[in-house]
This record gives sequence, C-alpha cells and structure tokens, in this order.
Amino acid sequence: MTACNPQAPGGDCPRCPRLVAYRLALRGDFPEWANAPVPSFGPLGARLLVVGLAPGVRGANRTGRPFTGDYAGDLLYATLTDLGLMTGVFDRRADDGLTPIDVRITNAVRCVPPENKPTGPEQVACRPFLAAEIAAMPALRGILALGRVAHEAVLRTLGQPLKAHPFAHGALHPMPGGLLLGESYHCSRYNQNTGRLTDPMFREAVTRLVEAIS
Repeated sequence: MTACNPQAPGGDCPRCPRLVAYRLALRGDFPEWANAPVPSFGPLGARLLVVGLAPGVRGANRTGRPFTGDYAGDLLYATLTDLGLMTGVFDRRADDGLTPIDVRITNAVRCVPPENKPTGPEQVACRPFLAAEIAAMPALRGILALGRVAHEAVLRTLGQPLKAHPFAHGALHPMPGGLLLGESYHCSRYNQNTGRLTDPMFREAVTRLVEAIS
C-alpha cells in the first residue's frame, strides 16, 4: 500500500452524464453550495474507513464535507467522537472545527444523485476512487459500510463475492489483507425516524468493529 494521496474525482468530473447534469442544475439554482464531488474527510493514516452511499443534496453536496449538513451526520459524528476517533463538536458546518484522528469518511459515489439513488453504472464509474482510497491507507484495519449499497460497493471493490458476505446490521466480515468489514443500517433520518436504526444499535455496531481492530 502507498501513503500518497488517493486518486479522486475533480470538481467537474465527467464520468456520469446524469450526475453531471444534476450538478450543473444545482449550481444554477444554488451557486453558493459546493455542488461538486465531495472529497473524503480524515487522515490517510487512519485505521478505520467509513463508507456511505452518496452525498445528500442539502447535506454534503451543500457543505462539501461527508455527512455534514443533514440529519445523518449527527449520529455518525457523535458516535465517532465518543469512541475517541475524532475531536471537537459537530455543528453541521464544514468549518465547525471537527477533527478526525483515527478515522476517514468517504462515499461509494462521490457526487449527489437525484433522489439519493445512484444507478449501477454510476457506482461502477466511481469504484476506482474507492479502490484508490483503500489502497492509499497504509494503517487501514477496518471498513464500516453504512447500508447495503455501501456494503456491496466495498465487497465489489475488494473483489469479494456478495453471496459469501451477506449484509446484516452489526456483522463483521474478514477481508483479504487482514481487513475487517463491519456494517450498519444507514444512519439516515428515515431509518432513525422509523426505528429501524436506534442510537444504541448504531453505537453497538460501530463499537464492535472499533474494538475488533484495536
């Protein structure tokens, strides 16, 4: 593995025509927003990589930082801070001073998709960036996938069969190279409001992975 900066999409990445069109439309409607592929957040030397699905239109797409600006980040960042992986106070702003210590956060798809649903080809187009992210983290021990789509994106990136590693909240899957893949239901507003994911459920799943790679 190399410690160099991973390959990342530029601000005007042309790979996905539908996402490009959506990005340009948002730039016209909300020129003050980031409206670009959202870069990863955290040090490359971290032991834990958190992988979400894609930026939210009024969250990371607006602020330019993963899981920042919408409901999902509240639980994620509070949990990571409580476990000592970050310092500072999350305030839904990219300039809130929150600092990752031993965790890096990214998304399987870097651009905001319409209705928060990236297509299969869009996921494939963005997969090289996730592969580069993983390869550039020399101390990486664990990957936390948020939701089934992120879980499957990680497996495909690592060349692992989906059937051998079915998604299950709180599960841990040994991966090649000594990596451990953990997973949770996505910490979206919908999952929290419907009770599919509670604070204790999420904290237990994350804690289990963090303790396993410590």
